[in-house]
Amino acid sequence: MSVTILGIESSCDDTSSSVIRDGVMLSNVIASQAVHEAYGGVVPELASRAHQQNIIPVVAEAIKRAGIDKSELSAVAFTRGPGLMGSLLVGTSFAKGFAASLDIPMIEINHLQAHVLAHFIKETPEDDHAPSFPFLCLLVSGGNSQIIKVNAYNDMEVIGQTIDDAAGEAFDKCAKVMGLGYPGGPVVNRLANEGNPKAFTFSKPHIPGYDYSFSGLKTSFLYTLRDKLQEDPDFIEKNKRDLCASLQSTVIDILMDKLRKAAKDLNIKEVAVAGGVSANSGLRDAFLDHAKRYGWKVHIPKFAFTTDNAAMVAITGYYKFLDKDFCPMDAVPFSRVVI
Repeated sequence: MSVTILGIESSCDDTSSSVIRDGVMLSNVIASQAVHEAYGGVVPELASRAHQQNIIPVVAEAIKRAGIDKSELSAVAFTRGPGLMGSLLVGTSFAKGFAASLDIPMIEINHLQAHVLAHFIKETPEDDHAPSFPFLCLLVSGGNSQIIKVNAYNDMEVIGQTIDDAAGEAFDKCAKVMGLGYPGGPVVNRLANEGNPKAFTFSKPHIPGYDYSFSGLKTSFLYTLRDKLQEDPDFIEKNKRDLCASLQSTVIDILMDKLRKAAKDLNIKEVAVAGGVSANSGLRDAFLDHAKRYGWKVHIPKFAFTTDNAAMVAITGYYKFLDKDFCPMDAVPFSRVVI
């Protein structure tokens, strides 16, 4: 008998729903929120209100595109955390009501684990691109920068993580001070492709082990702008491509340095990247370069699976369903957690 999972993702500012049957994606619908652009960042109250407006039509569209009836669903998988509490409450509450109305089980999903397992989404039954266990995964997003040793679907160990800011946060905040808008990461990436990555030098942290730190880089970037703007008020406008290229190059160097060390120490050649920053073309190029130089077998997600999406929630739910790992109706969301 086939297993059909409805996934619901509402951890930040994207409302998403997906249907996966026996590991194969039948639909993946995402509604983004443009309302935050005017504020230079996600406004939690506005995000949760937008989720309330979006969730019913998004779920209905996911079921429709999957070509199934809701009576065929085996379970509802929902993001329980981490994320914005108001946003998570909308998805959690809807999942409870929906599961209760169909009398099917609920499966709670850790958002970070879901990003890692996005590599196991199949778009056709023949897909076989998934990593082999154990593998290392570099999870990089606006809120997280972690190196995870993945031993199995249900066995992940964080061996390194940021002690302050995340890589995506560094991109967004540096973009903001340059007046590049929000979200800043994609803009930095686009301008970096036209700039010189060696034009400016920013400080790199010296943190022991596999942990990351990006606060020093951010401070170094701000001080550079402060000093140069005193000499030339048009400094940013004249140099924004080189600034973006140098910033991006420094972030990628910091990320890859620790990942390379972990891969060598643990003797693991199977290496994946996940999360919103995995859409960055410079980081993707660095992975391909490391594959050639160090004999890594690299796994880079499709752009559609880099950002927050419900297909990654549904595929994680599929594996938890096989383990009969269900959650009670009184489960409450959580805003912070590690894997």
